[in-house]
Amino acid sequence: MTRRILMTSRLRTVDILAMGLLFLAVSLSPLTGVGRAETATAGQDAQAATQDDDDLDSNLVPLEPELTGAPPDLPSTGESTDNSTGKTVASPADASHTGSSADTSGLSVATAESSATFYNIPVVRDPAVESHIRYFNTSIRGRFEQWLLRLSRYRPLVETIFAEFGLPSDLVNLSLVESGFNPYAYSRAKATGPWQFMKGTGKVYGLRIDHYVDERRDPIKSTVAAARYLKDLHDMFGAWPLAMAAYNAGEGKVMRALHKTHGETFSDIAKTKLIRKETKQYVPRIMAATIIARNLDHYGFSQPPAPPHQFEEVAVDRAVHFRAIANASGIPYEELRLLNPELRRDATPPDDSAYQLKVPVGTGAKVMAVLDRIPSYKFPPLPSVKSHHVKNKSSQRYRVRNGDTLEKVSKRFHVPLKTLKARNNISSPVIKAGDFLLIAR
Repeated sequence: MTRRILMTSRLRTVDILAMGLLFLAVSLSPLTGVGRAETATAGQDAQAATQDDDDLDSNLVPLEPELTGAPPDLPSTGESTDNSTGKTVASPADASHTGSSADTSGLSVATAESSATFYNIPVVRDPAVESHIRYFNTSIRGRFEQWLLRLSRYRPLVETIFAEFGLPSDLVNLSLVESGFNPYAYSRAKATGPWQFMKGTGKVYGLRIDHYVDERRDPIKSTVAAARYLKDLHDMFGAWPLAMAAYNAGEGKVMRALHKTHGETFSDIAKTKLIRKETKQYVPRIMAATIIARNLDHYGFSQPPAPPHQFEEVAVDRAVHFRAIANASGIPYEELRLLNPELRRDATPPDDSAYQLKVPVGTGAKVMAVLDRIPSYKFPPLPSVKSHHVKNKSSQRYRVRNGDTLEKVSKRFHVPLKTLKARNNISSPVIKAGDFLLIAR
């Protein structure tokens, strides 16, 4: 059976949501969060060193250096997001939108090219944002143009999924500064895919990650996971600049910075040494990318968009390699790779009785007709798993949900109630939704 998928369809997004990507409102420790700033510390490097070598494969490519490069004229931290002046550049129509919770301190007047543009995330024109605009538009213009072209292929599906979650469409541009929307990108901390999920976070948000499949690279499923995570961060912090900072640094880092400064906005913590320089520039970087993306003609990026991400799906019940499919069907091997970046070994997994392989529109029937004649692929033996003896595993942070009790949490995580109370210095049996508990391991 084949299914034709047009990614501008709302129905497809609903189908994806029904595939088991259930939202888990678990607040992760910084070392398992999406963000690179906190995960790039020595602690994260130690964690990455203990992961199996199987985390990497030949299809992955390191993050482009321009994604982490800083503009040569970047102002000092104290110059950005000044609290004393400002005007929000946002649409009045967005007052009831999810993205309307704006951290509006420190916003400056927009210049002519964007003064008529209404954004649905908070956008500022301060020295840091201006510096990043010049960096994208001049210093790395060719590279940024490649990112825009690559994102244009997936933008309709990302905007459709974000709309399903009530997220502002301009938030799509976060993926530009994460990876240039490259499904094969990975960081030195082993964050992977267009949304740069760490393995732990990806699994929490329902993504399959194993020897054969890594759904962090799937443009659709990873976008659904990113939408859930971003919505969770916005629910936690109430403002998009803080949610963006937490996406980069980890929610624990941002929460602690706010607590120590008694702050309420991104501006409050950006002036301190409580968050890393990368995170301080991450939010202005997204704003700069958004300004250019919404004013392409003004900045001279008038390229035609890439062909949209469209495909049909064929159910495959065994391991079949892309090259064998290409030889039997005439579909170019590279096109199969482009449509199925989540398949780590360029073959369907052996343990799935109905894996939905994506093929070009109009070729599903042809693949079905030749599928029985395509030989099964035999994977090389799995690498041996080394046992790691860890004396003191890190505790997990859990965000209390409505209806939770200490007894329920104790049973859910198999932690004695007495230990749970002692670990969190709790004497009362009452816990509140939104509180955090340390779960001793």
